[in-house]
Amino acid sequence: MGHGPDGGEKKEFYTNMEYNKIIAVTGMPGLYELLSSKADGAIVRSLDDKSTRFVASRSHNFSHLESIEVYTVRDNVNLVDVLKAMEASSEKLPDEKDNGALKAYFTKVYPDLDFDRVYSSDLKKMVKWFSVLKTNSIEIKLSEPEPEEEEAPAEIAAPEEKPVPAPAKKAAKAAKESQEKTEEAPAAEKPKAKKAAPKKKAEAEKDEPVAEKPKKVAKKKS
Repeated sequence: MGHGPDGGEKKEFYTNMEYNKIIAVTGMPGLYELLSSKADGAIVRSLDDKSTRFVASRSHNFSHLESIEVYTVRDNVNLVDVLKAMEASSEKLPDEKDNGALKAYFTKVYPDLDFDRVYSSDLKKMVKWFSVLKTNSIEIKLSEPEPEEEEAPAEIAAPEEKPVPAPAKKAAKAAKESQEKTEEAPAAEKPKAKKAAPKKKAEAEKDEPVAEKPKKVAKKKS
């Protein structure tokens, strides 16, 4: 802190804090703005007294508010939904130390909460966090997902014509010319079948069936 013109302490105001950078740290009260992350921890700034410090990850766990979910009688909802309902409600915030008042408040503001699994300590924490966020004028909203870049359709390149070696060119040309000559030449005439030589008479007779000679019948003497 510095000093103002009147000699008093000059307060520093931190603006433009984003909801997606607000975290809760186990073992430490209140909420913190995540300034930078390191391999062994993180540098955070308290939303209560604006002090900056390094917090070791081996001793503490960090929870982003926008990743926290709350049990309901239906599906789980994001913490933002409950905080938004609190923001829109005209109900006065209850005393954090009065468990009955806490439950009565949330029964009116967000009746779908599963009070069997959302304990009084959780209700107290949500009231306290809501107060800190409003005090620091932090807009309660989830960060918008970054639009995905559309990939341009890949251009299909024409197949590259590889040069044909000279010997291959000559062989291809010779084969083409040979094929053209074959197509142009008339089809060869089939040689006429030779006439079979006439068979000799003896051979012809062998082939022909032998006629049976009539048998002589002997006449009986009277």
